[in-house]
Amino acid sequence: QEQLVESGGGLVQAGGSLRLSCAASGRTFSSYAWGWFRQAPGKEREFVAAISWRGDYTYFADSVKGRFTISKDNADNTVYLQMNNLKPEDTAVYYCAGVTLDGLGLRVGSLPNEVHQYKYWGQGTQVTVSS
Repeated sequence: QEQLVESGGGLVQAGGSLRLSCAASGRTFSSYAWGWFRQAPGKEREFVAAISWRGDYTYFADSVKGRFTISKDNADNTVYLQMNNLKPEDTAVYYCAGVTLDGLGLRVGSLPNEVHQYKYWGQGTQVTVSS
């Protein structure tokens, strides 16, 4: 059974930075895509960023482009979300998610960016940005 465990959330002032980590365990993850989503109170869960297993493809929501980066370490099955220049509107619970690309029907180089496309989810980590 795959398990995803997020860490690294916290309270930071606007303009600050945080790095979230997502440790994956339970199986081998070749051909997987990994994504970060977030959910603010009263809002739907929304896509933030995604990365392919080999790290050769990445995809970002427009709201975080130029501020967030996503990376991964295959040696320890960990995915990172580096968040810079944080804004109060980035406040949310951040979730890590994973899915095998096999069967999604995406073009080569495309990554899933919708909640229903992902199969495995972590428990979430709170990020709060004060103004």
